[in-house]
Amino acid sequence: MYRVLVPTLNELKPWRDTVRPLLAAGVAPEAVIWLQEGDPEALFGDALDLPDETRPVRVPPDFIAAAERALCHADPRRFDLLYRLAYRLGDDRGLLSVASDPDIVMLTRLMKAVKRDSHKMKAFVRFRAIDDSNERFAAWFEPDHFTLERTAPFFAERFAGMEWAILTPYRSAFWDRKTLSFGPGAQKRDVPSDDALEDAWRTYFASIFNPARLKVSAMTSEMPRKYWRNLPEAGLIDGMIKTAQAREAEMIASGASQPPSRHLKQAARVVPEAGGPVDRFESLGDAAQAVQGCTRCPLYQNATQAVFGVGPSDASVMMVGEQPGDSEDIAGQPFVGPAGQVFDAALGEVGIDRAKLFITNAVKHFKFVPRGKRRIHQTPKPGEVNACRFWLDQEIALVRPKVIVAMGATAARSLLGPGATIAKMRGAPIPIEDGTIVFVTIHPSYLLRLPDREKAALERDRFVRDLAMIRDHVESAIGASVALDSTTAGP
Repeated sequence: MYRVLVPTLNELKPWRDTVRPLLAAGVAPEAVIWLQEGDPEALFGDALDLPDETRPVRVPPDFIAAAERALCHADPRRFDLLYRLAYRLGDDRGLLSVASDPDIVMLTRLMKAVKRDSHKMKAFVRFRAIDDSNERFAAWFEPDHFTLERTAPFFAERFAGMEWAILTPYRSAFWDRKTLSFGPGAQKRDVPSDDALEDAWRTYFASIFNPARLKVSAMTSEMPRKYWRNLPEAGLIDGMIKTAQAREAEMIASGASQPPSRHLKQAARVVPEAGGPVDRFESLGDAAQAVQGCTRCPLYQNATQAVFGVGPSDASVMMVGEQPGDSEDIAGQPFVGPAGQVFDAALGEVGIDRAKLFITNAVKHFKFVPRGKRRIHQTPKPGEVNACRFWLDQEIALVRPKVIVAMGATAARSLLGPGATIAKMRGAPIPIEDGTIVFVTIHPSYLLRLPDREKAALERDRFVRDLAMIRDHVESAIGASVALDSTTAGP
């Protein structure tokens, strides 16, 4: 028997250097006992006295990739499994394709668990400021497996502009805006217990929680309770679960308010005709008043009112959404409903002052289908978007923004044409004919519609990153400022 001390928890090269001589010598898997540092037997392990090399060492590239992932699993049997597979692959190069083989079944299980653990880290790591500069952050995370090293590059790319550390019980990762490095493990008390961003997480989580769609078993499957103790929003969960039934009943009873019939029957909605049709307005106030008489498409017939843009007449940045929602239709203001709350929280996270933005929509009337007392949003048709482009052009001409941000596919197509898509155009400055720069990102309401909370958290992080990029572009390339009066926060 050969007692072999493995010099690694999860690194591929030390493992390869250890098993290569054994494979070359033709040592059978059942003749090897794998020991890890700390095992009592490791103190009495025999020196390896291997026979002369008897066989070449060859394994498929796919196995190397699989071994690199499986080594990150916490199961101590992984070393025995991987050596046994490497040994068998010397005689059977097609072994990896045999899905029913017990060793392949176990390898697949380990790889899936590592992938899931890495995904959980991306979803549930919460950085907290470690000083008043809001430039240095730390996070505590307790992975099930040894996944920090393979997951940390994701955070280095996502949060490249700040210094951070991710501490785990077995190892820690550090990013200084240039280099990713690793050190020994730490303890939870080494990370601050609270900071100003905690409230933003709680506000966001509360806004996306839908009591009518609550399934506790599904939620705890995707968001296991073991992670709750490190999530600021987790303190709200038990209370939300307890009150979900009552809140659902309240939602059904109240629903979205149907506008009074007098608003639906207004017939005197015509653009002032004195001197003929109006092609250009002298002020935002004139345009905001005139849009209430718009009959350019049928949407005016059922909406409570048109919702014109709001913000400074000389704003450097114009944010364009799709259309008013139920809350906006009643209030007459853009982005005041649930999507507006998500939008405001994201702006606050990156330090953008909403009061410095001109905020509007590609379509000015709420398009919906009634269902009982509720009004369910419907996406505007291209003809409706084109008809309302007149009013968006008025806003652009009067405000003359340097940057326009299209939030959502409808806004992107209104500004850039029918071929515009978020997937193709997101994240890049797009100049248009008049020299204005257009950026494309998601609409905040998209985050509210995602049933997968992990995906919603990841997409929200990406949305916040888009806003930070736009903020930096405005401040560096244009020389304008959209920041809050206080120190700018965010990624």
